[in-house]
Amino acid sequence: MKIAAFPKCYLDDIAGKRTMSVFDWIDMARALDADGLEMYEGFFTSLDDAYLARVRDAIAGAGFEMPMLCCSPDFTNPDADLRKRAVEHEAEMIRVTRFLGGAGAVCRVLSGQRYPEVSREQGIEWVVECIEAVLPAAREQGVILGLENHYKDGFWTYPEFAQKMDVFLELLEAIPEREFFGVQYDPSNAIVAGDDPLELLRAVADRVVSVHASDRFLSPGASLADLRASDGTVGYSDALQHGVTGRGLNDYDTIFQILRDVGYDGWVSIEDGMNGMEEMQASLEFLHHMRRKYFAD
Repeated sequence: MKIAAFPKCYLDDIAGKRTMSVFDWIDMARALDADGLEMYEGFFTSLDDAYLARVRDAIAGAGFEMPMLCCSPDFTNPDADLRKRAVEHEAEMIRVTRFLGGAGAVCRVLSGQRYPEVSREQGIEWVVECIEAVLPAAREQGVILGLENHYKDGFWTYPEFAQKMDVFLELLEAIPEREFFGVQYDPSNAIVAGDDPLELLRAVADRVVSVHASDRFLSPGASLADLRASDGTVGYSDALQHGVTGRGLNDYDTIFQILRDVGYDGWVSIEDGMNGMEEMQASLEFLHHMRRKYFAD
């Protein structure tokens, strides 16, 4: 098991407002006790090889690997042309993943947005069609697609189509590929979806290819009942707060026991730092402790 860091706290600064560059983040990350830095497609201002080589060299120069690239394809868009463009873009990001991380790196894939006019049956059909269309690029590049049980890309209008566990599992079951396709598991996203993170992990453990380790806390005075929305999902409720991994609602001892029992040997990436770099370092220290406890051999 190797440990990576992702700057969720600076996501909008780097990918949205552009007040911070990916190179600024890489330089800041030198202070963190991590083996790798996870990237997000929106961090890059160019996809030219010369620019990507600068990013790759900066990552390596800071002493890190690039194990995972988070991408957010919208495969449920009702516009067929936009779905086609999403497939083409995801294939390009697979190439970028290989360029930055080499063979065996994980490129995240999502289902798409939960458009009100798209039925579950139609959405599943489109997503399967699109993922199968990008799988040849993954095989060619030696990159693994990781389907994340996500809530919502920060720049999307609607939540994730496959946010809920039953839809996610139906979609996963419809794509039997196992060498270049698996699950990017995030226990906090299961909480945000109103599902049991451990139940989900037990259902997908043998297909997990990467892990996001974040945690959520109940705000003072809030209860789990406060988190339920009318459609059975939580979303980014004020009742839930980010914080140091290992101190929140997730049962990380059981999570790591399950991963160890299936022989997981991939990356765990910390998604933290919403309240400062000190919390991110504390989360990394927790992951180092869990690695010693469950993966010492």
